[in-house]
Amino acid sequence: MKKIAIVTDSNAGILPSEVEDRDIFILPMPFLIDGKEYFENVGFRSEDFYGMLESGANVSTSQPSILSVTTLWDEVLKDYETIIHIPMSSGLSSSCDTAKMLAKDYKGRVIVVDNQRISVTLKQSVLDAENMIKDGKSAGEIVDFLLESKLDSSIYIMVPTLKYLKKGGRITPAAAAIGSLLNIKPVLQIQGGKLEPYQKVMSVKQANKVMMTALKNDIEMRFKGIVNDKKLKVFIAHSNDVDSAEAFRLQIEKELSGVFIEYIDELSMSVACHIGPGSLAIACARVY
Repeated sequence: MKKIAIVTDSNAGILPSEVEDRDIFILPMPFLIDGKEYFENVGFRSEDFYGMLESGANVSTSQPSILSVTTLWDEVLKDYETIIHIPMSSGLSSSCDTAKMLAKDYKGRVIVVDNQRISVTLKQSVLDAENMIKDGKSAGEIVDFLLESKLDSSIYIMVPTLKYLKKGGRITPAAAAIGSLLNIKPVLQIQGGKLEPYQKVMSVKQANKVMMTALKNDIEMRFKGIVNDKKLKVFIAHSNDVDSAEAFRLQIEKELSGVFIEYIDELSMSVACHIGPGSLAIACARVY
């Protein structure tokens, strides 16, 4: 048997085709569209998803079922001694706590790590764990690194409309109405696993400037030591707007000296449910 497998959920933005013949396994996140259940990247295209989202369909998310989690674990454990399960942050979903509860029945063969990340930063955690396996690190060493580095990341997200935040109950209808009237485009942040307000602006251009300034401050102050050790990477994520993401990449690399964008990823459908299409994010994370 192989020693260690990594399991994460589709909120990491890793496609099933990307992990073939690797020690990484993806748990598809479920969501409901007009009462019908779908699973991310399982026979359902992103263009179909965004078309239904923009048409006004009732979209909501839920955590994976207990059966789907344990079925995947049982299948993986046929070939591996240990699973390191890295779900989306416990600050954003109860699926992490559920996984921890389920892992108690696996007598140490499944270790659930809450490293409080999502999207591109969660993806980086998975890649870090994979690289540590290749370097011969033990499961304990991998878990220690993931927990030690969990807060060494930032995400800033520009949301172009308040419509989806209102539908998801994250802001009140009154606040959404006033915000839409004023054309407010909030910049949100994820640090420590929770989605919180960062700054309100009046245009996409202003939002991009705010996010670049926030990233610059993180690089120069909060993550200075990590930058000096050359262990900080920067990413861009978007919801169905790759052209704006590419333009943002060019702007960042032009205006922020020494900053290189590692890659551009699409946000998961589960995340896009809550913020809608056209959202743009910049993120950074400490890496192994």
